[in-house]
Amino acid sequence: MPDESSVLDFQRVSLQYEGTWALRNVSLALKAGETRIILGAAGSGKTTLLKAVIGLVHVDEGTIKIFGEEVTSRKEHELYSLRGRAGMLFQEGALFDSLSIGENVEYPLMNQQPTGRQGDEASLQSEADQRAREALRFVELEQTFDKFPSELSGGMRRRVGIARAIVTEPPLILYDSPTAGLDPITANTIMALVAKERDVRNTTSLIVTHRYQDGELMANFRYNPERAELVPVPEEEQTDPSHSRTKFIVMKEGEVIFLGTRRELESCDDDYVKRFVRHEA
Repeated sequence: MPDESSVLDFQRVSLQYEGTWALRNVSLALKAGETRIILGAAGSGKTTLLKAVIGLVHVDEGTIKIFGEEVTSRKEHELYSLRGRAGMLFQEGALFDSLSIGENVEYPLMNQQPTGRQGDEASLQSEADQRAREALRFVELEQTFDKFPSELSGGMRRRVGIARAIVTEPPLILYDSPTAGLDPITANTIMALVAKERDVRNTTSLIVTHRYQDGELMANFRYNPERAELVPVPEEEQTDPSHSRTKFIVMKEGEVIFLGTRRELESCDDDYVKRFVRHEA
């Protein structure tokens, strides 16, 4: 049964494209501050699952709820308010080349549904500028506000993408391959920022990745704001599934074939699941 306190609930969700399963009988739930790391081969349904969360694809069967409100039965215009409460980092960052970095980060703010705020255009723009600078400061890129995406490295563009995803301070963030194509050092920097966002604001995170190391960092470390750094999570959180806030999902042909902690994943005997686990030191 779904938990009423869940931020996200999937109940027996299925979707087919021309007879091929994109999602097949998927059920999962996340509460505030929890993380799910989604692994799987290309075409296994990982990105489709993210899109289904906010209604970018319409499923054939099952129900999806975010913040207790059903997504699956809503028309497109009825999804705007829910989408405004869920940030998304798209593959490669997906920045607008013709907009400055500041304008890219402000974009979700300037395109939110009206919330009854009063004020002239200049004051609203000033507020958006301030919030965009705060988001860029969070990812340590405030100095890029007036630059354009073409002037930044791939890792910096990905960090700008994170700033854009968090600028509205959403309680749920979806990350689609946040470290794809990045060198290991830059990839770890990106994941440290994802962990920081989760732990500073108790954000619920759903992360599609091809790097097992991304999941390891999220499972093994927590951001300590007093020390301004990542610290190891308590031992009981690593060993006791009931205490673990980070769990791994492995998908195959649209199905969730594994859901569990890092240690459960590493001890799994399934040959397909073992493909996604890094065993070397």
